[in-house]
Amino acid sequence: MELLGHLRKRQAEGRPIRVGLVGCGQEGSGMVHVTRQMAGLETFAIADLDLARPLHVLQTLGIPESSICVTDRVGAAEDALRRGHYVVTQDALLLPQLESLDALVEATGVTEVGAQLAWQGIMHKKHVVMLNVETDVTVGLILSQMAEKMGCVYTASTGDEPGVCKQLYDFAVGLGFEVVCLGKGKNNPIDFYATPESCRAEAESKHMNPKMLAAFKDGTKTMVELAAMANATGLTPDVPGAHGAKVDVPDLNKVLVPQEDGGILSRRGCVEYSVGKVAPGVFAIISTPDAHIRADLKFYAMGDGPYYTLYRPFHLCSIETPQAIAEAVIYGEAVLKPQRMVAELVSVAKRDLKAGQKVDGIGGYDFFSRIYSAEDARALHGMPMGLTPGGRVLKDIARGELLTTDNFAPDTTQLVYKLRQLQETLV
Repeated sequence: MELLGHLRKRQAEGRPIRVGLVGCGQEGSGMVHVTRQMAGLETFAIADLDLARPLHVLQTLGIPESSICVTDRVGAAEDALRRGHYVVTQDALLLPQLESLDALVEATGVTEVGAQLAWQGIMHKKHVVMLNVETDVTVGLILSQMAEKMGCVYTASTGDEPGVCKQLYDFAVGLGFEVVCLGKGKNNPIDFYATPESCRAEAESKHMNPKMLAAFKDGTKTMVELAAMANATGLTPDVPGAHGAKVDVPDLNKVLVPQEDGGILSRRGCVEYSVGKVAPGVFAIISTPDAHIRADLKFYAMGDGPYYTLYRPFHLCSIETPQAIAEAVIYGEAVLKPQRMVAELVSVAKRDLKAGQKVDGIGGYDFFSRIYSAEDARALHGMPMGLTPGGRVLKDIARGELLTTDNFAPDTTQLVYKLRQLQETLV
């Protein structure tokens, strides 16, 4: 039965998929609205440090105050869920303990919170959907392996660019095509030194968190997405930071191809992004040596080859996340998860950092991230992006200089650090 049929059946039987959400910001709140209008799936529990945010969302959806339970206690939360009510809490780690929930969605973008929620969710045999790609590219491999052992699903979201790119990749490779380049559009050039302050006016005009916008502008979000694609497919960046060429959709299969065929890539099998007219779309550049298939592709208006562009002109972020939830619960399948660590994000100083200084988080004032092959990152002793927040500078680091194991120490008390250490023993 197709996914919609399964969801309608669950709705008719009065057993919808019950979802718990951590992080009710722009992404999370959007997902709550979508699940409210769906058949067979709904968000019944929301955790956020700012209780006003989930309460506002639920009230906007017409849910009466009498049907909302604000609590940090497992018993009270379970009782509310069994009565068909909604739970709001400040304690993210309450949600994995609730037997009435089928799946958890992490949408904070904070690596330590993501690690805590995913780990606890897996230990309680809950399916975990990560809108927090920052955690995924840091410790997703160990989390995925643990989920498999526990009999649950760990997955990225459908609507995030890595998930949509993975769908293109699976489509092409499943049909026997070679994926020469897999990538996404970026709607503005990278400003490595963007800060929440420099982004504040634009962020407020777009109703965004300034730190989130800064993380987009400084390239960290794009690098995170490329790394997630790489670790799920085995494709790697052609150069540190990727090329990021300005290429429009019609020219993708002319530029993002090997140099010997007139392109800019030094080899085949890369992840990339373009600042041309591609965003909010994603793409895969594919090829085949079969003359008959190439003739068919020309007949189907795909061009003369030898390279062809598969292009999806949109990705709907959290609006598509419920599909990943449903596939995890109904089919036991992941949209995207790391297979091996072929790419790494290394932190770079946004400003001069002084010995003894404690650095801030992603999208802040202290660092941005750049993608490297995992091999190159190890050779440089690069500090993984996901372990950087809250760590301390050991030696002065100049603006634009890499953070390394020689000049920087991560916070070893964090779970994300401990999981990363465990993951390293398995790679």
